[in-house]
Amino acid sequence: MKKITLLACACAMFLAPVANAQEVQYVEDPAQGYLFNRMQDNWFIQAEGGVGVMMSYKDAQMKLGKRFLAPKANLFIGKWFSPLLGVRIGGHFEQMKGATDNVYAIGYRTDMADQMKDDARGVYGQKFNRIGVTGDVLFNVTNWICGYKPGRFYNAVVYAGASTSWNFYNDKADGTGSWKYKGANNGKEGTHDRNFALQAGLLNTFALGKHVDLLLDLRFDMVQEHMDGAGQGHKTWIEYPSAMLGLSYKFGKTDWNAPVVPICPPVKDNSAELDALRNKLNQANAKIRDLENQLNECLKKKNQPVTPTAVNAASTEAPLATIYYPRGKSYITPVQMEIVNAVSEVMKQENDNYVLTGWADNYTGNDAINIKLRHDRVNGVKKTLEDKGIDGGRLQTETNNGNLVDYGPQSAPLGRAVTIQRQK
Repeated sequence: MKKITLLACACAMFLAPVANAQEVQYVEDPAQGYLFNRMQDNWFIQAEGGVGVMMSYKDAQMKLGKRFLAPKANLFIGKWFSPLLGVRIGGHFEQMKGATDNVYAIGYRTDMADQMKDDARGVYGQKFNRIGVTGDVLFNVTNWICGYKPGRFYNAVVYAGASTSWNFYNDKADGTGSWKYKGANNGKEGTHDRNFALQAGLLNTFALGKHVDLLLDLRFDMVQEHMDGAGQGHKTWIEYPSAMLGLSYKFGKTDWNAPVVPICPPVKDNSAELDALRNKLNQANAKIRDLENQLNECLKKKNQPVTPTAVNAASTEAPLATIYYPRGKSYITPVQMEIVNAVSEVMKQENDNYVLTGWADNYTGNDAINIKLRHDRVNGVKKTLEDKGIDGGRLQTETNNGNLVDYGPQSAPLGRAVTIQRQK
C-alpha cells in the first residue's frame, strides 16, 4: 500500500499549483486482484435433490431406455475464500438400482430380476442405499474467464472431490424387511460394506437474490466396485452420473472488494499560467539580487567619524556618552536614563567641563519641529544632571543642525540624540 500512497502524494503535488485542477479520486482496481474478506463472510449452505444412474458390470449391457433412475440428495455447508476458490463438505444419500449376475451381490432382489428377464436371462436385480460424507473443492470458471462481477445472474462452477459411503440393503426381496448394513460375502456382515468414490461436476448457479441461488448440479462419480460381490472379475470402478436441482443460501458478506488506488485527473494545458508564474519568479529573483547588492554596499562602508565642527570645535575626542530618543520625543526613556546616571557618576569623580549637544535627524519632520527637539533634548539632559548633583557651570549646551550619523534615511534613528563630550 506504500506505493499507492506515494502515487497519491505525487499526483497531489503536481496538480496543487494548477488553478481549477480536479482532486485526485480513489477507486477500486480489479486488475490488482481482490482482498480477502473476514472469516465469517462468504459462507453458504446448499441442499440438492435429483436422480442418478448406476452403470455397474451388467448395467452397461442393458438398453438405455430401461435403466433404473434412482433418487439422490446432498446437503453441504461451504465457504468461498476468493471470487475463484471455495470448498464445501456435507452428507449424501443415494439409492442404487441396477443388475448383477452374482447371487451374492449386495442388495439382491428377485422381484427386480423378474423385471429384467426380457433383457438378459439369468441377471439378478440389485437395490441398496448409500449414505456417507463428501467434500469438494470449487472453482468459479465464469469469474476466471469473464472477471468478477457482483450480482452476476449466472456462474459456472467446476468442482472435484471425494466421498466415503456405507451401504444398506433390504433383507427381503419384497422390500418388507429391514435395511441391513452388510457386505457382499455370502450375506456376512462387515465385508465390503463401505466404499469410496471420486467425483467431479459442473455446478450451475442462477442468482435469485443477493443471498439465494438456484442450483443445477451435473455430477459424475466413480464408485468402488463393492456391489457385485468379491472375486467376480468385474470392473474396479463403477460410473455413476447424476443430475440434481437445489438451492443455496449465502451468509454474511457475499461480494468482494478490490484494492483502492488513486486516479489522477488529466492535466490541461496551462502554458499561459506557467509563463505568468515564471515572470513573477524572475522579478522576485531580480529584486533579491538588488537587495544583496545594497547589503554588500552597506557592509563595505566604514563608520564615518563625527567631524570636530559637528561635535565640538575644541576637541576631536569621541563623545563620553550618547543618549538616544524616540522619533519626535524629547523625554529620556528608562533605558537611556541608566546611561545618564552612569555619566553623572563619572562627572562626580572628575573636575572637567562638558559640552552637551542636541541633535535631530533631518529625514523626518520639518525645521521648526527639529529645532525645538534639539533644544528640548539637550536642556532636558542638563537639568537631569543638575538634579543628580552636577554643577550647571560645568555643563555647556549647544545644538547642531547637521546629521549626527549620515548613512541615508535608514540611519535616521541614530541621529535623534544628545552627545556628551569633555571640553578641553
